[in-house]
Amino acid sequence: MYKEYFGLKEDPFSIAPDPQFLYMSERHRDALAHLIYGTKADSGFVLLTGEVGTGKTTICRCLLGQIPEKAEIAFILNPKLSVAELLATICDEFGISYPKENYSIKVFIDLLNGYLLDLHGQGKQAVLIIDEAQNLSVDVLEQIRLLTNLETDKHKLLQVIMLGQPELNQILESTELRQFSQRVTARYHLEPLSRNEIAGYVKHRLSVAGVERPLFPIKTVNKLYHLSGGVPRLINILCNRALLGAYVKGEHIVDTTLLAEAASEVFGKKSQTSSAEKKIGPLLLMTFLGLILIFGIIFLVLLIKQPTVGDMTKAKVALAEVETILPDSGAQK
Repeated sequence: MYKEYFGLKEDPFSIAPDPQFLYMSERHRDALAHLIYGTKADSGFVLLTGEVGTGKTTICRCLLGQIPEKAEIAFILNPKLSVAELLATICDEFGISYPKENYSIKVFIDLLNGYLLDLHGQGKQAVLIIDEAQNLSVDVLEQIRLLTNLETDKHKLLQVIMLGQPELNQILESTELRQFSQRVTARYHLEPLSRNEIAGYVKHRLSVAGVERPLFPIKTVNKLYHLSGGVPRLINILCNRALLGAYVKGEHIVDTTLLAEAASEVFGKKSQTSSAEKKIGPLLLMTFLGLILIFGIIFLVLLIKQPTVGDMTKAKVALAEVETILPDSGAQK
């Protein structure tokens, strides 16, 4: 809707994993290097983890464009499968024919082994890439480990690259998967973008879409960092909404007000909470706990001995001192 208004050739902030829009920050470059290593090294498993929206799938799409022709790729996007379904999907990806009825896991394994041996004889390599690997069941993970047992005297016949959220590492730490974990030869965790990288990220995506002029001033970029936490997917969603808001209001740049309005639409009122309000919560909690502690001490003293007029006076003074510490409740509203 706003592309013609800003002179854009295409949507600069789509959340689709388009490799041409991949911004090669230092951490994204390192992540891609680990994946490329996984396609070339004669080793075990390579793991790439990261929070939702940090760009794992986009990096993987970029990897597919750099894999040499001698490599055959099986790319699984939906790993919520049984063992038999996984093996059938791998066969489908590699183009291996199998009986649609009366098949067994052994049939799949034999077919895969024959295919991989034939591929190796041609000087080619097979790579299995699994996205959202944190959704794999223990049984399926164990079967994948067994697939890497397919080998010659000198070479593994199948390389495996797994992409997933941070909990994937926790899953692999379980006792029942200790053999799997020992086969992992490279791990890389993809962090969100830093404050300095966000400006380059936004500029890169606008440039690829056909606009070189800055549509997001530095103040807006700084606010974008605080709102998104550096997560590329959130950056895209916020920038897309902010550009739409600028178009509707006839503005030619996105200021902090437009970005705040976009955040309100994307996240709801929660995003408008000020930093001062966020700091008040812990302060109130500490004050409340301190109040409980003081009253507990006073109550204990009164239990030990009969209260005198002096004791009651001291208790009232202590209570008055605590009340002076508490923020005015009316001010929080």
